[in-house]
Amino acid sequence: MRLISEPSIPVKIHKMQERVRWLHPNIVQRGIDQTSMVIDDRKGDSPEFSFMVIGDSGTKSHYGHHPQRQVAELMLAHKDECSLVLHTGDVIYVVGSHEYYPTNFIEPYREFLVGGENPQNIAYDRMVFNLPFLPVLGNHDYYDVPLMYRLLTGSTLRLRRMLRYKDFEIGWHGSNQGDAYSRAFLDYLAGIASPEELKEHLDSHYTAKTDTGRCLRYEPGMFTRIPNRYYTFRYGGIDFFALDSNTFNEPSPLPTTQAGGIYRRELEKRRHEIDREEVQILAISDRLNPDNPDDAEQLDDLSAKLDQINEVKIDIEKQLASHTSATIDFEQLDWLRNRLIESWNNSEVRGRIIYLHHPPYVTEGTKWHQAQTLAVRHRLRWVFEQVAKTLGSQIQERPIVDLVLSGHAHCLEYLRTVDTGYADSHINYIISGGSGRRPRRQRPEGTELLETFTEIPGSPTRKVADSLLYVGRKDYAFQKQLAYSCVRIDVHDGCPPKFTLRPLIAERVGEYWFSSQLDPLVI
Repeated sequence: MRLISEPSIPVKIHKMQERVRWLHPNIVQRGIDQTSMVIDDRKGDSPEFSFMVIGDSGTKSHYGHHPQRQVAELMLAHKDECSLVLHTGDVIYVVGSHEYYPTNFIEPYREFLVGGENPQNIAYDRMVFNLPFLPVLGNHDYYDVPLMYRLLTGSTLRLRRMLRYKDFEIGWHGSNQGDAYSRAFLDYLAGIASPEELKEHLDSHYTAKTDTGRCLRYEPGMFTRIPNRYYTFRYGGIDFFALDSNTFNEPSPLPTTQAGGIYRRELEKRRHEIDREEVQILAISDRLNPDNPDDAEQLDDLSAKLDQINEVKIDIEKQLASHTSATIDFEQLDWLRNRLIESWNNSEVRGRIIYLHHPPYVTEGTKWHQAQTLAVRHRLRWVFEQVAKTLGSQIQERPIVDLVLSGHAHCLEYLRTVDTGYADSHINYIISGGSGRRPRRQRPEGTELLETFTEIPGSPTRKVADSLLYVGRKDYAFQKQLAYSCVRIDVHDGCPPKFTLRPLIAERVGEYWFSSQLDPLVI
C-alpha cells in the first residue's frame, strides 16, 4: 500500500492555475502579467545587496532538538543586512499539510512575520512578512496521504506507532495537491468570492509596471503574496527566476531495446528489495520506545533511513511508469526561455539567478544519480541551449545564468560545471537544502560528477561538474555530526556581478550544538 501519493503533472498545473485564476478575463483585460512582481521595499535599487537562501526546512522539534529553529537563529543575526530570503522548497514535511504550518513554519520563523511576537495568533493563510520571503514548491509541498492510510492510522493506535516514521508530521491531511502551500504564499484569487471584489483586489495590488505589463506589487509588512507557482522579479539589476521543478522532473521513458529491458528488470528487483528493507526497519521501530532517550535516537536514525527509502521508491516508480513519453511542463520552460532572452536584451539587467527545488547537479548520496535529477538537468539544459542559439555571440564568454539555487538534497553544496558540451557549461550551482530536515552524507564516489549520455548504465561518460564545498552529515567513530545550514549571498556591483557566499552552520554533535560561519567564497 502506498502511504504517500503525488498528483500527476497535469493535475498540478491545472490545480495551481485554478487557484490564481490563470488568465481570468478581468486579469487579461487589465494587461496583468501573472508571472511577474515588483518588490516595493522602499530601499531604492542599490546594486550592492544581500539575501539568504534556505530549503528543506519544514520540520518541528525532534526529541528535544529543533534544528530548523537553530538555523533560523543564525539567520536573525543577518536579517537587518539582507533584503530577501529565498526558500528552495519543502516548506512543510512530510506531506505539506496545513496542520503543521504553526509548528513547522510560523513558530520557527516568527521574527520574519508581522505579529511574530504572538505566533500562535497567526493563521497560516494570513501570513504577512516583514522581510521578503520568497519560496518555490518542493515535492513534499505537493504530497498527499491516501484516504485508506488515514482511516487505518486514525483508528488503530498500534498501526500509527508501527508506521510512525510516515505518520510523523503527517496527521489527518496532506497538501491537497499543493493547496496548503497556495493558501500560505500565493495570491489565492480563487478565494475571492464576487467579481467586484476581484476587480477591487486587482486594482489595489496589481499596480506595479514592468516591460510585460502590470504586475503584483509585493510590499513587506503590508502585502506579501507571490503571483504564481513560477515567477520572476528584478532586484538590484539582477533578474530572479523562481521555478516549479515538480512539473518538469519526470524521467524520460526507458528505452525499448534489450538493454532497456534489462534495466527495467533491475529497477523492479531494486523496488522489491526496498520493500523488504522497509518491512524489516518497521519491525525494529515497533519494538522501540520513543520515550526512552536511547531508543528515541535510534528511531530518529531509522526515520531518516526510511525517508530515504521512500524517496528512492518514488524515483523508481516514476521511471517504471514512464512508458511512452515524459509529461513535461513546456509552458513553463518556454516562459523561462523567453524571459531569459528578454533579460539578456535589457541593458538594465547585469545578472540572472534561477532558483528551484530539484538540483540539476548534486553529489548528495541519495540524489546524485536519481532519474529526476537527470530529468531536471536535461530540461534546463534544453532551455539554455535555446537561449544560447537565439543570442549567439551576444553572450560572449558569460554563462546563460550566473547562479542556480536549489534544495531537495539535505546538505549545503557548491558545484560548478565544466565544459559539458552544452550551454549549461561554467555555471555556479548552490544547493541549500539542509535547513531543518536531517542532513545526509556526500556520496562515496567523490566530488567529480560524470554524466552518461544515454539512459542505460555502462554507456560512455564524461566529466560535467566539480563539487567544491559540501556540508552535511559526517560520522567519526561512533559520533554523528549533523550540520544544518543556510547561506547568505552578497551581491556586488559590476557587470557581470560577483557574489560572496557565506555558509552559516548549526552543527549538532551528540547532545550539543555549535554554530559557525565558514570562510566566505567569492564567485
